[in-house]
Amino acid sequence: MSTLTAPARTRRPRTPVPAPVRRARRRGSALALLAWATGILFFLPLAWMVLTSFHSEPDAATNPPSLAAPLTLDAYRTFFSAGGADGPWPPLINSMTAALCSTLLVLLLALPAAYALSLRPVRKWRDVMFFFLSTKMLPLVAGLLPVYLFASNAGLLDNIWLLVVLYTAMNLPIAVWMLQSFLAEIPVSVIEAAQIDGARLPTVLRRVIAPIAGPGMAATALICFIFSWNELLFALVLTGVRAETAPVFLTSFITSQGLFLAKVSAASLAISLPVLVAGFAAQDKLVQGLSLGAVK
Repeated sequence: MSTLTAPARTRRPRTPVPAPVRRARRRGSALALLAWATGILFFLPLAWMVLTSFHSEPDAATNPPSLAAPLTLDAYRTFFSAGGADGPWPPLINSMTAALCSTLLVLLLALPAAYALSLRPVRKWRDVMFFFLSTKMLPLVAGLLPVYLFASNAGLLDNIWLLVVLYTAMNLPIAVWMLQSFLAEIPVSVIEAAQIDGARLPTVLRRVIAPIAGPGMAATALICFIFSWNELLFALVLTGVRAETAPVFLTSFITSQGLFLAKVSAASLAISLPVLVAGFAAQDKLVQGLSLGAVK
């Protein structure tokens, strides 16, 4: 009996990859490695702060540092028991009040301004935009003395609502600049259709523009919240006991007796946690918002 043999498979010759494609792949791999290295480089200080916060003061002060030191919660107990019976909660509440209220005011004021500059432009609107942005270039210390004298004469020292007004004025230029680029991507035909249906400007802003520009508004709100939460100079000079914010409370851990690394690391992590949580929760909106105004 004859056996049937399967025909031998013929291998197709591989198509050579063009040199430009190989160079593009190598360039992409190099950029990916660079991005990972940069990300790890920026993450290492945060990871080191977290690890130090769980060490005792003698272990945190060793040089070189001890990675295998036993972990403890003493630094966090010190942080939450500092500042008297109430602990750090009054400064945290003050920071949250100032950051949230100023961010809401910034959005309420920046949205109509950005609408006028993007969808209903005025003459020399670019000059107006650069004027808004130029106010961010003023050093904060240059305006500290006039603001302090005004607050002192008006009886507004150690008042959290003064910080709300200041943070609103400080973040409004960057918010108008960002929202203008976001609103410029909205088709004018959508707004004209709403106006034909009888919608007035407040209705157009609330029901048409705000939902479409939601990611951009979320990105702007998050950036303004971070700027307000981290502000230290005005809060340090203009507040005392009642309106003390979290960054000012953090400076109380640096005493004349020395710098206690474990306590400072625990306090820094606890104070930074609201910003980290807000950024993690809104990361998808932040990416959408930051990329919305960059694509034409």
